[in-house]
Amino acid sequence: MGIDVKAVEALGGEVLDWRFKAVPASAHGMTVDEAGDARLPLDDFGTPLLTLDASALEHNVRAMARWTRDAGLLLAPHGKTTMAPALWRRQLDAGAWAITVANLPQLRVARAFGVRRVLYASTLLDPAGLAWLSGELDGDPDFEFLSWVDSVRSVELMDEALRAARGQRQVDVCVELGGPDGRTGVRDDGDAREVAAAVRAARTLRLAGIGGYEGALAHDASERSRASVGAYLRRLGNLHERLEYEVDEPVLTVGGSAYFDQVADELGGAGGRVVLRSGAYIVHDDGFYQGISPFARGTDGERLRSAMHAWGRVISRPEPGLALLDVGKRDVPFDEGLPAPQLVRGKGPLEGGRITALNDQHAFLRDTSAEVGDVVRLGLSHPCTALDKWTMIPVVDDAGADHPVVVDYIRTFF
Repeated sequence: MGIDVKAVEALGGEVLDWRFKAVPASAHGMTVDEAGDARLPLDDFGTPLLTLDASALEHNVRAMARWTRDAGLLLAPHGKTTMAPALWRRQLDAGAWAITVANLPQLRVARAFGVRRVLYASTLLDPAGLAWLSGELDGDPDFEFLSWVDSVRSVELMDEALRAARGQRQVDVCVELGGPDGRTGVRDDGDAREVAAAVRAARTLRLAGIGGYEGALAHDASERSRASVGAYLRRLGNLHERLEYEVDEPVLTVGGSAYFDQVADELGGAGGRVVLRSGAYIVHDDGFYQGISPFARGTDGERLRSAMHAWGRVISRPEPGLALLDVGKRDVPFDEGLPAPQLVRGKGPLEGGRITALNDQHAFLRDTSAEVGDVVRLGLSHPCTALDKWTMIPVVDDAGADHPVVVDYIRTFF
C-alpha cells in the first residue's frame, strides 16, 4: 500500500460544521462517515455548491489504470488536481506507481498521509524544505522521493543545503528538459549533460532519470501542436538514452492529461521506467479536457466522464433575457472557459442559456428559461482550479438524477 490507510480513514471522523461552506446546517455535528451514511438529499444543500459524481470517479480511475497498464506505462497521478488523500488512495489502490506533487506544501500533505513514493515535478531549492526532506528520508527507509533540476546552479544549491542538513540518504533527481517558450527545464541538450554531470559529482544527490512536461508546449489538439509535442518527446527520449544514470532503472517521466497517447507512442519502448503524470483524468471536465483528451480524439480506451458539477440558484431576473445565479469566481473555475448551464434540478435539461460573465459571487445567465428559485447544474472546465475553492466536497450518487443523494464527502488540503 502506497499511503497510510489509517490516516485516510481517520478523515471520516472529522466533524462537519460551519467551516465547510458546502455542508448544510442539518449535517453540523455529524462526522463525515455519519453524514455519508445518512444519505442526505442534495435538495437539503444550499447554493453555491460543487459536487463530485461517485460513478464517474470510479469509472475514470478504472479507465486510466487499464489504459496505462495496457500501454506499458507507469502512472504517478498529479496530486495537485485534487489535493485529496482519499482520492489519492483510490488511484494508488488501482495501481498508481506514485503520487506527483508540485511544491513543498503539497509534499508535506503527501507525507502527512504517509505517501510512500512521491515524484516532485519541480526543483526544491528552499534550504529549510531540503533539511525537512532530508529528515523525512532518514526517518523512513521506505520513503522514495524523486525531484528535478535544470541548471548546474540548482544542483549546487541543493547539494549545499543537503550537506548542511547532514542527511544520510542521497536525494534522487531527474534532469528536466524544457522547450522553447515552455516553462522550466534545460533548453539545450549540451546543458542537460552538464547538469547531469554536476549531479553525479554531488555526493548528496543521485542521478535517477530525466523528466519534462510536453503540455507546456501546446494547448490544443491541432496537427501543429501534436507535431510540436511529438518532436519534444523524441528529443527527450534521445537524451534519456545518452545520459549515464546512477540507478538500475532510471525514470523517464512526462505527461499531462492532454497528450498521453503520444507519450505511449514515442516513449513506450524506452528503457527504465516510463512514468506518466496525468492528474486531471480522475475528475475530468465538460470543457478543456473534454475537448483535448486523447480518449475524445479516438484513442483506444473508455471515454472519461466529468465528475464535477457546480450548482447555482437563480436569485434574480432583473431584465429580459438575463438571470443571475448565486455562483461566481469564488466558487467555480473560469481560467479555461466559463461554466456551461446543463439542467435545472428536478425539471430536466435547461432550454437555452449560456453563461456570459462571472463576478465574485454571481454568474450572468442569458437567453434562458430558468426561473427565479430554480437550481441550475453547471458543467465546468479545468478541475485544477475548481476543487481548490472547496475544503469539503459532497459526492452524489448520480448528478443527472432529478434529486441526487449525497453518499460521501471528500476533504481537500490546498
